[in-house]
Amino acid sequence: MILKTLTIVNFKNIGMVTVEWSPKMNCLVGRNGMGKTNVLDAIYYLSFCRSISNPIDSQLIKHEEPYFMIEGQYATDDGEPETVACALKRGSKKRFKRNNKEYRKLADHIGLLPIVLVAPSDTNLIDGQSEDRRRLMDMVISQYDRMYMDSLVRYSKVLQQRNTLLKADDEPDPALLDILEEQMAMEGETIYKARKNFVDKFLPVFNSYHKTIADSKDKVGLEYVSHCQRGPLIEVIRRDRMKDRCVGYSLHGVHRDDLNFTINGHPLKKEGSQGQNKTFAIALKLAQFDFLKHTASATTPILLLDDIFDKLDADRVGRIVDIVLSDNFGQTFITDTESAHLENILRGYTHDYCIYDVKEGEICLREK
Repeated sequence: MILKTLTIVNFKNIGMVTVEWSPKMNCLVGRNGMGKTNVLDAIYYLSFCRSISNPIDSQLIKHEEPYFMIEGQYATDDGEPETVACALKRGSKKRFKRNNKEYRKLADHIGLLPIVLVAPSDTNLIDGQSEDRRRLMDMVISQYDRMYMDSLVRYSKVLQQRNTLLKADDEPDPALLDILEEQMAMEGETIYKARKNFVDKFLPVFNSYHKTIADSKDKVGLEYVSHCQRGPLIEVIRRDRMKDRCVGYSLHGVHRDDLNFTINGHPLKKEGSQGQNKTFAIALKLAQFDFLKHTASATTPILLLDDIFDKLDADRVGRIVDIVLSDNFGQTFITDTESAHLENILRGYTHDYCIYDVKEGEICLREK
């Protein structure tokens, strides 16, 4: 997938811009706070119907403006045109259109424009909560498996209903709990199978990328942990119904799944240095790209690299750049505060590339 042209109106600090992009490498240069990441966020929004960092859509509208609008003109790997646009007025619901036809469900859009973001916050995958690691699995699987997204929505809904009964003052109806738990178990088993299948196929791809980037003898591991591994999920859920009632929420289910990360047989969270953690996180994301390329309708994802070189030595930076500039990767957007840094990276690069200066929400193509 190639983003040919992007139009942004009143999104964050960006007033109104229309930019034509290189089909291969696009570098956004500027000081912090100038709008580089906001450009990536606009591209991300067109793929996932939400912002990278702010879940409140109304707060994405530029101050004092009544709405925002983003439109992308794309070309598929087969050269077919696609136009995706979204708009939000203050006090109204956001609207998404594909080729001028509005979506009835935003979930139907997920996966059309596969995208992978590599950002400083990716280290949260290692030292953050299990929710961050489940989100990694969910974002990848949802981009190639439409039924998975439906199961996630149904599971979340029935989980919320069960939790409401568990925390109520009145004793919940056992028959109603039985029904909700059966639905939880059915959707949960579907989610578990999809996640397990993903991890089994993803692990060797991840190991390969980590070995290339780290160029060391560090042995890394990734283990999927789920309550479904304890037996039929319906039995696991019902086994502790009384305990759930005491605490007021569901202690068991795929909403508690996790990924254990290790390095040399020890928990990465405890043993990894800043450089090792960042290398691990970047390898996860590049493996995600590779995985999506071969599963999401054979569509090459767009790669977004946001300020990724901090806390990495020059050798690792060089190996990462060699990977993303290879023919295996497609269109890439990269941000940096140092123009000289990017120019040094691109020296000797034979493919097409463009450098854009970003200042106070304005984007200007630099002449080569």
